Amino acid sequence: MVLLWLRVLWSDHDVLAVSPILKRVVYPCLANSGYLRRRAEGGSFCVITYHGILPDGYRVSDPQQDGSLVTADNFRSQLRLLKKCYRVVTPDQVRDWLVDGKALPELAVLLTCDDGLRNTLTGMAPILQAEELSCLFFVLGASAAERHSQLWYEELYTMLLAAPSGRYAIEPVGTFDLGDRTQRRSLWGRLLKTLSQHDQPTRTGFLKAARVEFGLPEQWDARVSNEEASQQRFSILNAADLRELVQQGMGIGAHTLNHPILSQQSSDQAWKEISESRSLLEAAVGTQIWALAYPFGDPASVTAREFRMAEQSGFQCAFMNVGGGFGAQLPRFALPRVHVTADMTLSEFEAHVSGFHRAFRSRLSRDTA
Repeated sequence: MVLLWLRVLWSDHDVLAVSPILKRVVYPCLANSGYLRRRAEGGSFCVITYHGILPDGYRVSDPQQDGSLVTADNFRSQLRLLKKCYRVVTPDQVRDWLVDGKALPELAVLLTCDDGLRNTLTGMAPILQAEELSCLFFVLGASAAERHSQLWYEELYTMLLAAPSGRYAIEPVGTFDLGDRTQRRSLWGRLLKTLSQHDQPTRTGFLKAARVEFGLPEQWDARVSNEEASQQRFSILNAADLRELVQQGMGIGAHTLNHPILSQQSSDQAWKEISESRSLLEAAVGTQIWALAYPFGDPASVTAREFRMAEQSGFQCAFMNVGGGFGAQLPRFALPRVHVTADMTLSEFEAHVSGFHRAFRSRLSRDTA
């Protein structure tokens, strides 16, 4: 009945146009009435994924780049809602369910977090401990090193924003123009696909060459080098940090070696990214790495080839980054997740968890097609 009423109300609107109405009116009404919680009853399993916490003192300079980082207050509120209305389970419980067939409680929710930024240790883990919850952190094989590094595609985006306007020619990309911020964002997406076709040394070489061509100084982004808040925002965890997370009762999963778009890679490259990340991380933390999260995790970046590789390389399951919420289908090597964003209100968060958001948008998309 609720879906029918909403479909009639917005039958003449574009799917994207209803988003503000959903966020500000519909979802709060449904949450306050208890409908969203009742809708989730009987659900078997839901996975939620974060990408980190906004560090104290960090200045957001680009909302799109920082759009997946939540505030500490919002994170705490979301956890408390989950504890009140659902059953937050541990990574070990999920592994026992997958491997040994042990039952999960009804309304089971698994917390996950991708990328392994340093703020997950400094900002997210303390809140999880205070709420007596655990999370499965999907980290890069690069985090098995003893030094902190940076996600290559974030460094690329930040460098594109800092560079002067003009035309440049840098291999293996070729010629490209830098214009306004919107054009640079679009260019970043194209470069991300192109550079994902190459190995990490080639990507590193492109970044070094680009800095020189752009005329940027060697320490062109002093924030990452000198500001603690920016280090927490942009640096990824190292091996010692991973072991500390394990000591705190958190789980560790693999997120490939260096976070490329897997669908853009050759079979040999994709296999290396998936299989070697597992062995590197197991050696670094001394525990079994049984779960994989695909980088970017949408249908354009992951194909059936990667599903097969995840299984063949010894993982027990693998996670997408879309399609989550109670009631979703649960293919073992393409498990859906609710992706939490910075601008997500608490009622919107609950609409995603309950599965209502996915069902409604799917219905509306079919009706307006």
